[in-house]
Amino acid sequence: MTPDLPPVAPSVTAELVEALSPRLRKRLDAGVTKLVARPAVREGDTVRIAVDDETDVVLHAPGGTVTGADAIRCGCLLAPDCLHRAAAASAAPVADEAPPPSPAPAEAAEAREGTEPVPGTGPAARPDRTGPAETETATAEQRAAARTVRDAAAAVLEAGADGAGAVLQAGLLHAAHTARLAGLPRASAAAVSVVTGVRAARSADPGYRLADLAGALADVLGVAHRLPHATGPDLTELRGTARQPYRPDGSLRLYGLFSEPVLTATGYAGAVTWTADADGRLYTVSDVAPGGPARATGAADRAVRIGDTALTHRELSRAGLAVSGATVSPTGRLGAGAGVRAVRASGAAWHAEPLDRLWAVPAAEQVARALNGGQDLLFLEVILTGTVREATGDCLLADCAGLPLRLATAHDDPSLPHRDNLRLLAAARGNRLRIVARLVPEPLPRALLLAVEHPTDPAARVDLGLDRLRHADLPAGAVAPPAEAVPTADEVPLHLLRRRVHQAVSGGRRVLAFAGSVSGDAVRLRRLGLATAGDLLDDLHAAAADRSRDAFGRLLPADTDHFARAWLAAAVYTDAVERALCAGGWGAATTETPSSEPSSATLARG
Repeated sequence: MTPDLPPVAPSVTAELVEALSPRLRKRLDAGVTKLVARPAVREGDTVRIAVDDETDVVLHAPGGTVTGADAIRCGCLLAPDCLHRAAAASAAPVADEAPPPSPAPAEAAEAREGTEPVPGTGPAARPDRTGPAETETATAEQRAAARTVRDAAAAVLEAGADGAGAVLQAGLLHAAHTARLAGLPRASAAAVSVVTGVRAARSADPGYRLADLAGALADVLGVAHRLPHATGPDLTELRGTARQPYRPDGSLRLYGLFSEPVLTATGYAGAVTWTADADGRLYTVSDVAPGGPARATGAADRAVRIGDTALTHRELSRAGLAVSGATVSPTGRLGAGAGVRAVRASGAAWHAEPLDRLWAVPAAEQVARALNGGQDLLFLEVILTGTVREATGDCLLADCAGLPLRLATAHDDPSLPHRDNLRLLAAARGNRLRIVARLVPEPLPRALLLAVEHPTDPAARVDLGLDRLRHADLPAGAVAPPAEAVPTADEVPLHLLRRRVHQAVSGGRRVLAFAGSVSGDAVRLRRLGLATAGDLLDDLHAAAADRSRDAFGRLLPADTDHFARAWLAAAVYTDAVERALCAGGWGAATTETPSSEPSSATLARG
């Protein structure tokens, strides 16, 4: 995947790959590899790729996105059903598709300006009913779409990221498009997330995280598994919303907190600035569009897209904003509609009101809020105590009210200053600093460092993804200590199951088909009180090794659905226990913390 190409709608990629002959489909992955190595030249809304000295592939993206198959053209003799068009679509980032228009005026009238009607309210998505009082259920079309998504995602899991080439990706994109047309935007978005994660894995993208891809796969399989049987509020949640609705919020007085760069594996980049009102509610202003690292750093100096203010994101993070006619999404994102007015106002230091109250909330309470579905930002006061070397690089050690905490970089891309800033901060050992971090749900307290109080000027702050610390910013005589290996406390050996869950995502069924030391791992889990984990590990390996043969001894096609269900049960269990352990590590309480270990039978049913 190359950031030089414009995003392509999932339906376009699926259509072009489906049009290929079986022979060309076998060559598609090699074609993608060859195409991404060729230079791409952008001219306005057009991107041109020179396949060779005589042939070009042209992508026309009005508005920045390729929305139709005819917008990708090739000059070779096999066009339009050629390998080059499908390879270009498969190499490009996946675009967000607009929701299908409602065919009925009544549904269109329900949507006010700045909002989207909830999917499932149109005629094609109305519940099956035999009487007016019957509980709402998914339509036949939605159940069929969920099954399509489930089958396509199971095929990707069967192959693993290593084996899920462009054809399997296109199959999942086709399923995503089908789900969106059926009024299932959550399943559609989850399927697209899996495709982008697989592409990041196969292209060795530095931003790729195996845990993120595992989470995306668990989400899409879980939604597709539960939706056909869901009713009422559960069904509404599983359907999801096509776009976050913006509600009127009157006048707001906001105070800048910090800005962070955005750089995704899907080819989007920009900046998000976080602000807070006098009551401590958080609001964001974002500028994210197709692009690479240069856009992520440059967006900080662009004017924010609210009203007529000339404030840049970098300036807003330290200043304030007075907004009238504000519209706000459920996640706190500020809208930029025509009726919104905004002017610059004075800001506030982190130690001054009203921002000071954000740091007055106990860390355990903040973590509980995040684990229960709230905002995952943590506002902490810490004392830096050193550095430790991990497999992914150095991270800071800190003391947070007596709790040992590890602070890692939020992004590893070398074009962003996260890692350089973290190394310099290690020299501020012993300093008490206020920080903003993002919770990492692990058994031991851990967070991604986003912004920090200036080491020598408490009235200033440093946005670690945009600003660069200098030695002159550090206390006099400060020297960064060498990173050391710090022993960790004994942990519940949940990693024995999590490792197999992640191995399947990376290498597919085949890596789990061999028993190896499986029985020993399961015995160890049971001995330490994780009987369900041991059962799930046995079930996962049994499903991976379950291959029947015909009368002639030939292997029959694998039961991908059986393996996907076994993997999903293990993934859901691992996530639930990890969240409970994370809450315990921080001394937090969550609404989802189990009072006892759930059984494997319960997980299989759910």
